[in-house]
Amino acid sequence: MMKPQKIMIIDDDADDRNFFQEAINNISPVIETQVCDSGIQALALFQEEKSPQPEYDYIFLDFNMPLMNGRECLIELKKILQHKLTNIIILSTSDMKEDMEDALRLGAKLFLTKPNTFQELCSMLRGVLEGQWQKLFSVPSNHDH
Repeated sequence: MMKPQKIMIIDDDADDRNFFQEAINNISPVIETQVCDSGIQALALFQEEKSPQPEYDYIFLDFNMPLMNGRECLIELKKILQHKLTNIIILSTSDMKEDMEDALRLGAKLFLTKPNTFQELCSMLRGVLEGQWQKLFSVPSNHDH
């Protein structure tokens, strides 16, 4: 049994947010989710939190957002989280290699292309939450060891 996890979702698209929450609830109803509709809102949450700050296990971050894009948000999140073990996972509609390389270089743990079906999303999320990274995609993780 997995321990209850805390997840933050940052996505400007309401449909995507709902889709995502449904998928999470479907996988594990005990997971706590914090939903933000922009990077700005997410960062504000971290900055206003009373200490001790909530520890998130995963932050799912949409890469293509107005105001503050995923790349900018990622940079700020890394500053705030520093040595915390939060895994930041980029979700993108694009699967451009440059975006992916950029995100991983800036400290994202994974770069995933948003799936089109609920089924795919569930199995993708399940893979992430159960730590089956290798199954999801194959990027050499030599910078980890």
